[in-house]
Amino acid sequence: MNLFTFDDMKKIKRETLGDLVPLELFRSVRLIGMYQGLPMKGKNTTLTVGREIGKSMPIHTVEDALNLFEELKIGIPKILKRTDNEIHIAIEDCFCEGLPPMEGNMVCDLEGAILEGALSKIYDGKISVREIKCNVNGDEHCEYIITYS
Repeated sequence: MNLFTFDDMKKIKRETLGDLVPLELFRSVRLIGMYQGLPMKGKNTTLTVGREIGKSMPIHTVEDALNLFEELKIGIPKILKRTDNEIHIAIEDCFCEGLPPMEGNMVCDLEGAILEGALSKIYDGKISVREIKCNVNGDEHCEYIITYS
């Protein structure tokens, strides 16, 4: 049973503080609360949460997903390569941009899972999203390989 929908999340009635929260709060929830506070760096949780968020989004095409990703200020996606069963996407201006580099750490699994959940509606669930680069790892941008059949 779904208690909330993505459309419900748009119903904001905060007259004084408005519809924005600081990025440092989001980063704290993700990286201190989940990444550091949960087993396996929160990976099982972020994958489950991200997929559910993605599935609830009004997505009908890959372009819809990429546009919504930017509209929600998750990052600016750019398709680097597209074949019959794979898409490579770079994310510029990702939420992790500017954090201290920590080689060997990739922290944008939630964002990849959101893409996976959203795109699973297009590809009937036969999709996999894997983060292969991350700003936190010292890479120039975050990047995902999306495979589908």
